[in-house]
Amino acid sequence: MLCPINQSAFTVENRQEAGIGLRSILQLWIKETMRILQILTRKLSSSQIRSTAPSLSSTFSSRQLHSLSNPASFGIAFDIDGVLLRGSIPIGGSPPALKRLYDDSGTLKVPYVFLTNGGGVPESKRAKELARLLDVNILPLQVIQGHTPFKQLTRRFEDELVVAVGKGEPAEVMSEYGFKTVLSIDEYASYFDNIDPLAQYKKWTDKQDVNQNSKSKHFALSNDPCSQRVQAVFVVSDSVDWSRDIQVLCDILRTGGLPGKEIAHQPPLFFANDDLAYQALFPSERLGMGAFRIALESVFNAIHPAALKYTSYGKPSPFVFKNAETVLTHVLQSSQDNNQVDGREQLFKTLYMIGDNPAVDIKGARQAGNPWFSILTRTGVFKGKENHDDCPADLVVDTVEEAVDYILSKECVS
Repeated sequence: MLCPINQSAFTVENRQEAGIGLRSILQLWIKETMRILQILTRKLSSSQIRSTAPSLSSTFSSRQLHSLSNPASFGIAFDIDGVLLRGSIPIGGSPPALKRLYDDSGTLKVPYVFLTNGGGVPESKRAKELARLLDVNILPLQVIQGHTPFKQLTRRFEDELVVAVGKGEPAEVMSEYGFKTVLSIDEYASYFDNIDPLAQYKKWTDKQDVNQNSKSKHFALSNDPCSQRVQAVFVVSDSVDWSRDIQVLCDILRTGGLPGKEIAHQPPLFFANDDLAYQALFPSERLGMGAFRIALESVFNAIHPAALKYTSYGKPSPFVFKNAETVLTHVLQSSQDNNQVDGREQLFKTLYMIGDNPAVDIKGARQAGNPWFSILTRTGVFKGKENHDDCPADLVVDTVEEAVDYILSKECVS
């Protein structure tokens, strides 16, 4: 029932007693009218909400209301190997799952990134490859690889001689990050006669000879690199030749960056990730960079008086997940052209990590804490019927398509 105006406030007698003029009466009448309008507005709003809001017993009622008013309140991070792809083959219904994150015009409506410990090629090249395999538009910004954090070390080693290890194009990766004096380990080893005692038995030496043609692209200096001290080593991707790489890295690290010279202080060593195993085309997991690190560390510690010192990046480091949150904000800005988005604000209510490796993807999301929600698929490293014992996920599904179905249903996005 509406509250009536207090008629006594406007009687002549009261006006004369209070000495209130015509202007004062008008002001009082306006004030009282505004009070009534406010009451009407509150009552009407309450009535509309009661008639249109879902039942409080609905599991996701509050989320549905929030999602309708702010559809970009969540983001997704996808692992690649074992979740979206096995080798170069899409798995788990990944292409149609990703297409649901775009509208009919091809515009991204749900911000997402690829958060992988893999790498070996520049992010721009990997984005094109993923776009071709998964049949969606992908920005280089959306690709976060294990070695992506190496960008932050550019200023420290920008003009120093550094060696990049791994498959693919490790020197090209580091060069794109801004490192001006970088050699791949293939190129670096080729300057030293007999540094690899098994080179004559290896059938891929022709490929290494071809790599020498790219020296001038990554490495411009007047002196012989054999006489220049290596200031840092970056393991960008999985080593192709373990025996050669362990030998050459021990030579570099034991001598302070001058193979063949006396023992000296170890230069910094950085690994893009510490994955012990990952899922590839072979039915069982393959040894990853973490296995190579263990092998190198074991040999180095057996022949050197001081233990190997190194820094590992990649999942499950909480730093990686915090960085992914920042990148997702940039993706949101890019997709919506929203200049009001502040990357420092707590923009996302929920961030979903979809992965296949409990010890890497799920453990990382759990350690990162709020707002991360972990989803474990059965298409890669994990194949169990129940949740993982040591690193349980918030949700276990069979495929990435099921994971996306769950997310969009929960967030009420069609």
